[in-house]
Amino acid sequence: MNQTRAIALLKANQNKVNIEKWKKSKNGATGLRSYGIGLTILRKLAKQIGRDHTLALKLFESDIYDARIIALLIDDPKKISREQAEKQVEQVGQGHLAHVFSSCDASLAKTSFVVELLLDWTKSKDTVRRRCGYGLLYEVSKSKRSDAPGDAFFLDRIGYIKRTFKGEDNLVLASMGGALLGIGKRNAVLNKAALKVAREIGPIQFDAGGKNCEPFDVARHLTSDYVKKKLGIK
Repeated sequence: MNQTRAIALLKANQNKVNIEKWKKSKNGATGLRSYGIGLTILRKLAKQIGRDHTLALKLFESDIYDARIIALLIDDPKKISREQAEKQVEQVGQGHLAHVFSSCDASLAKTSFVVELLLDWTKSKDTVRRRCGYGLLYEVSKSKRSDAPGDAFFLDRIGYIKRTFKGEDNLVLASMGGALLGIGKRNAVLNKAALKVAREIGPIQFDAGGKNCEPFDVARHLTSDYVKKKLGIK
């Protein structure tokens, strides 16, 4: 599939109600336009298109928000370079695009250099990089691959979050919370360590004014009946 056909596919799945919401929201001032397509539909379209590194690069340079999301989902992890990641992180901003860039099972988290990248980004002075770094840590925490980091790595990351969360930007803090949640679901040992820090942080208010979303209570999720049963915690 080429860029023209991919954009046509997006246009065919546009949501006019969401397009108007986009125009009226702060997203409309970003310079990007949108076809108002939700992430669930975009995932289906990405599967329909398939892995395509060349197309992904072209779509990411588009002024269409939905096309950039598709780009992040269809890119080939084996062909993504560190240079590309550093360039794109400068373009994602602080909105949902940054979240998909580093999380949501997108391609960047599947690269061979993801651990090195997240370690660098979580220590960065740049807010967006820190947020994306913790998004990548969350993705790595879900990995069941034989070469996935061990408990020592994750305990070290929990310790780093404990030392650095105070005074952190709320969106970064929410991303830290996501990482703690992912780590705390791996096993009982990591759950105990992650829960301790989650309780220190408390519920995270990442929605300005708290009008649209409830605070993100990581501790509550880590002590849910589902997690306790999964990890054999009484």
